[in-house]
Amino acid sequence: MIDAVIFDKDGTLFDFRRTWGVWSARLLADLAGGDAARAMDLGRAIGFDPLRQTFAPDSPVIADTAETVARYLLPRLPGADLAGLVAQMNALAERVEPAEVVPLAPLLAGLRGRGLRLGLVTNDAEAPARAHLAAAGVTGMFDFVAGFDSGHGAKPDPAPLLAFARAQAVAPARVVMVGDSLHDLYAGRAAGMRTVAVLTGIAGAEDLAPHADTVLPDIGALAGWIDRLAPLPA
Repeated sequence: MIDAVIFDKDGTLFDFRRTWGVWSARLLADLAGGDAARAMDLGRAIGFDPLRQTFAPDSPVIADTAETVARYLLPRLPGADLAGLVAQMNALAERVEPAEVVPLAPLLAGLRGRGLRLGLVTNDAEAPARAHLAAAGVTGMFDFVAGFDSGHGAKPDPAPLLAFARAQAVAPARVVMVGDSLHDLYAGRAAGMRTVAVLTGIAGAEDLAPHADTVLPDIGALAGWIDRLAPLPA
């Protein structure tokens, strides 16, 4: 029943708060030139408290692209330009130390051992995404990696998910989209795929459940769910 799995990255493979709280605080400190009050003002623009390193539920950092986040910040940064700000954000993102939700290498190896093709579709840029996979030692586990700048569009548009299906020659109905945000689930449903929500991002089960085939605590429970859909031969 399932031939392939597409993962979101942040909040799905990597714990969102532990990974991106540090990044957001560092970015705002850099942009504010060390001025704590200015950093707080910039944080309000993107739904982030740099002192407590907490995100508002509607923060664009959670699921939107770096370009979208930059557009929220630009009105508070006189003289800054969009391309330069996005480049600064992506350069800082490449140096982030991603916090794995669960040990990724054995989990992904187990899925590949079931004959599944694996993809990563993130609204982060592709270069930071690949850097994070490399840091976790799992780049080779993925058959397809796409960021918002890879030429396929960005979630909730289903286009990057469908690009994966075409590249792997699998029917969308036999693909599972796994993510922690409504962007992930909307994209998966629009692509005609099964959708699995995980609770390692910011959104809660009550928001995700109406748009998912199941809600799991984290991706560590994914293999068991797949096995219950299509039991392995005895």
